[in-house]
Amino acid sequence: MYVYGKNVAIEILKKNDQINKIYLSHSFKDEFIKSAIQKRNIEVQYLEKKQLDQLANGNHQGIIVSVPDYQYSALEDLLKQENPFLILLDHLEDPHNLGAIIRTAEAAGVDGIVIPKNRSVTVNATAIKTSAGAYKNMKIALVTNLKQTIESLKENGFWIVGTDMEGTNFETIDYRGKIAIVIGNEGNGMSRLVKESCDFIASIPMRGKINSLNASVAAGIMIYEAVKQRK
Repeated sequence: MYVYGKNVAIEILKKNDQINKIYLSHSFKDEFIKSAIQKRNIEVQYLEKKQLDQLANGNHQGIIVSVPDYQYSALEDLLKQENPFLILLDHLEDPHNLGAIIRTAEAAGVDGIVIPKNRSVTVNATAIKTSAGAYKNMKIALVTNLKQTIESLKENGFWIVGTDMEGTNFETIDYRGKIAIVIGNEGNGMSRLVKESCDFIASIPMRGKINSLNASVAAGIMIYEAVKQRK
């Protein structure tokens, strides 16, 4: 898998993860990154910008890193804290949204993110770039069936909070203890079965003419309301 961008490269180099090869532009000037590459004795190939553009579908900032495919965590690994705080993504499709949610979740101290295997965005190069390296510090589990996962979490003492335009004001819900917040699909929101499995449905009040928020923005608002209460 190719990942790209300076922040991503720095996180990978700091974590001492396996790197197959690094591609740099001839004009790449970041001496900190170049020094880190040299210390680890990683193979480097210099390419023209057009060649780098062909490898990375985004702003690579002159560096592309070839690494093994992303390794997901087991769901059990996300539950090791005393009162885990999880984010469940109900078939999101945009990798930019996934990357932004990973970045916010990592910054807020969320314990893990859960995404379904099918009909959903996965941790790809675009999501990794958008996360600005935060993906290296966030546990992400890939599950076969989100509804069954929710039922399993509930059996383990979790409260499940879904998000929808038709619900209770998100500020009035208690997010302490074991909690999982569900963010729905960008266009269709939560699926019917997932929505029916939630203990609470949270709604973010809209006071303008637009009646919905970007999925990653909604996730950020929900996450930080939970963080405020969980202090």
